[in-house]
Amino acid sequence: MQLIEQTSDLEKLCNELKQKQFVCVDFEFLREHTYFAKLCLIQIAADGITAIIDPLAKDINLQAFFDLMQNPEVVKVFHSGRQDIELIYQQGHCIPTPLFDTQIAASALGLGEAISYEHLVKHFLNISLDKSSRLSDWSKRPLSPEQVEYAAGDVSHLAKIYPLLVTRLQEQNRTHWIDEELRNLSSPFLYDINPDEIWTRIRHRSHSPKFLTLLRELACWREKRAISKNTPRQSLIKDDILLNICAACPQSKEDLAAVRGMRSDLARGKIGDEIMDIMQNFKNLPRDNYVHISEPDNSFANLDSSLLELLRIILRIIAVKNEVSAKLIASDDDLKFFCCGQIEDARFMQGWRYEIFGKIAEQVSSGKTAITYDADKHNISLLKI
Repeated sequence: MQLIEQTSDLEKLCNELKQKQFVCVDFEFLREHTYFAKLCLIQIAADGITAIIDPLAKDINLQAFFDLMQNPEVVKVFHSGRQDIELIYQQGHCIPTPLFDTQIAASALGLGEAISYEHLVKHFLNISLDKSSRLSDWSKRPLSPEQVEYAAGDVSHLAKIYPLLVTRLQEQNRTHWIDEELRNLSSPFLYDINPDEIWTRIRHRSHSPKFLTLLRELACWREKRAISKNTPRQSLIKDDILLNICAACPQSKEDLAAVRGMRSDLARGKIGDEIMDIMQNFKNLPRDNYVHISEPDNSFANLDSSLLELLRIILRIIAVKNEVSAKLIASDDDLKFFCCGQIEDARFMQGWRYEIFGKIAEQVSSGKTAITYDADKHNISLLKI
């Protein structure tokens, strides 16, 4: 195992890794007190190589690592890699390509919808991981031997598991089953930050254009401020306080200080000044720029609820029979679209999903297939009529 703390050693390592068919990657990072994750450790492994890269080392430039992430000849392997890929996108301004996610692959092999790394290692290698270092402060130096061993294990085991997953997928002709999920994981839209849309993530019950527009303006301001200060958005002002401000529409800093949950020192300070500026600008905002309230979603207005419940049961039967995660075959919305007659919106009506489930859904909806129950064997099965 190598510990990389200098740029020259990193470049040498990446030149070696460029010759490999795949590399396994994992990060240790902190984000409790910052908007952007603080990268503390990079673990990387391939056939015969395990290394830990210290991004906090004084004399290191990570460009060679980011170049490796873009090398089209080397598969980048992650386990539940969304946060790691987001960090690469933010710091290296790239998406690893081509990539492979072992959690997604495991779901196509019937190992659960979101199997943990710990259980994946236990399943394939029969090794029980020591998780005592999982909650370490990875920003502190020097690293303890226990931390180094724990961090290395996050990729050294993965380097052994990845070929086993690929072999199983190939043997069962399921490699293409995860293509869509991997494409989604590779999309920059998943990681781009749009402050103007952040308000849509805040739970509320209002249908008032005025309320929602003010929420949009305040949430956008908070997001931009959090980014500029590199601080968590909730540490500035929590969501429920933003909603209280929208409901109260304070006209002065004194009114703002009286809003439920609002700290008086913030209301009377710079943050209060900025919020009152938003309130003033909001007053002058043309109605054309208000949040548009669309008609109620009637996508499922013609839903056949009996057919939906039947298909949910059949989906579980098919998932168990094929040893695959049910959600990988079809989401509940997919089933609802089908039961409303919006067949083109149900993703299980195309490709491999159609072959193992879509055909049966068609047969059931047309009365050509039924569910039978064997009381002796306590078994549910499908029967063609």
